[in-house]
Amino acid sequence: MLTDTHTHLYSDAFNEDKSKIMQRAFDAGVHRMFIPAIDSETTQAMYNLEKEYPDNVFLMMGLHPTSVKEDYEKELLHVKEQFLKRSFYAVGEIGIDLYWDKSTLEIQKKAFKIQIQLAKKHQLPIVIHCRDAFDEVFEVLETEKGNDLFGIFHCFTGTEAQAKQAISYNMKLGIGGVVTFKNGKIDKFLNKFELKNIVLETDSPYLSPTPYRGKRNESSYLQLICKKVAEVYNVSEEEVARITTENSKEIFGI
Repeated sequence: MLTDTHTHLYSDAFNEDKSKIMQRAFDAGVHRMFIPAIDSETTQAMYNLEKEYPDNVFLMMGLHPTSVKEDYEKELLHVKEQFLKRSFYAVGEIGIDLYWDKSTLEIQKKAFKIQIQLAKKHQLPIVIHCRDAFDEVFEVLETEKGNDLFGIFHCFTGTEAQAKQAISYNMKLGIGGVVTFKNGKIDKFLNKFELKNIVLETDSPYLSPTPYRGKRNESSYLQLICKKVAEVYNVSEEEVARITTENSKEIFGI
């Protein structure tokens, strides 16, 4: 059984053929899908997806860094309100993104820190989004490190040294389509870290693995990521599936 630890299956990109997408995932052995939040505008779509697939879909709640704008306090209030209504499996996806907008760095840091503290309060993992912002993310994690800080460094694309640092904060590395890219680089050093340190993800509809790069991603493509990781570690695909699913259970508690 494969576990997709990060997939935006509620995205508009799947509106036309969601049931086919889900069936393809099941046929590929992907039966567990963890769903990250973006902001208040996507909350209802997530709830609808969970209602449709209650045995396969597991929700997170959080404010994505690219949605951290001037009204971020209002958005964070929405996140906290959802936690008063129900439970979730993680606070995510949260973090810092300096690819799109560097001017919001200070409020991104604040929102990240507040949400880490929310995760600690609920004894939940965090799922980190980091784009062009390793130093800034590590700076925040350094102030929050401890046994109550744990989670996933989603879509890990850093260096070997950055991987080591992420793991030191009780983070698993979220490995997705980038591991299949010719210039993805992480396949060159990933096997220096034990398999217990990684989980698999698609981040669909984004970041499709080779040979679908540039096209819409979907959870069934997790098979291709699993295959590449098996090659990198020189073990069977079954072994990768088993260990990474166990790792996901350790993180999410289910």
